[in-house]
Amino acid sequence: MEILTVVFRTLLFYIIIALVYRFMGKREIGELSIMDLIVSILIAELAAMSIDKYKDSIFITIIPIIALVIVQIVVAKISLKNAKTREVIEGEPSVIINRGKVNFEEMLKQRYNLDDLLTQLREKSIKSIEEVDYAILETSGKLSVFTKGHDKSYPLPLILDGKLDDEALIQIGKDRKWLDKNLEENNTVIENVFYAFYKNNNLFLIKDENVK
Repeated sequence: MEILTVVFRTLLFYIIIALVYRFMGKREIGELSIMDLIVSILIAELAAMSIDKYKDSIFITIIPIIALVIVQIVVAKISLKNAKTREVIEGEPSVIINRGKVNFEEMLKQRYNLDDLLTQLREKSIKSIEEVDYAILETSGKLSVFTKGHDKSYPLPLILDGKLDDEALIQIGKDRKWLDKNLEENNTVIENVFYAFYKNNNLFLIKDENVK
């Protein structure tokens, strides 16, 4: 009887966790945010405890799992609409190599050492740092690499959800006056821009559809 209870709970939590991840959205394991990872670990621990303590009520585990999923979905929706919240929870991508130069200050800030950098470059079949034009450490921990031999017109994001990235503006060698002039030509302001990026010496922008 005890074996049947354990098997039943195992299958039940398999189904519950599968449904939970369907609600949480489709993401690869390597692309999980910090919030997703925390929720995943807690759900796994709760399920394991419930299977181990099969004599306890199953609702003692199901209720916390439901609460975690609700919190995760609410936070995800808030993060989707609020760049500041998203930045606090998930962090921001970090430029590790900029125009062929390694940003050691940013590496120190992210506790990302040279061995980490070289390892991830080798995984992309890149033999040395000299081959790289841009390398960006994403919030998922993956390294996006743009080599010098490829298209150098990397679309550098300048505005996201109405928030200007001052560092990106410096990287492209432009100032606020240049940006304001381009925004004026498009009859908009920073706060009304959903996404803007710089590529091939041009500014491309997408206005926030919620702004009338």
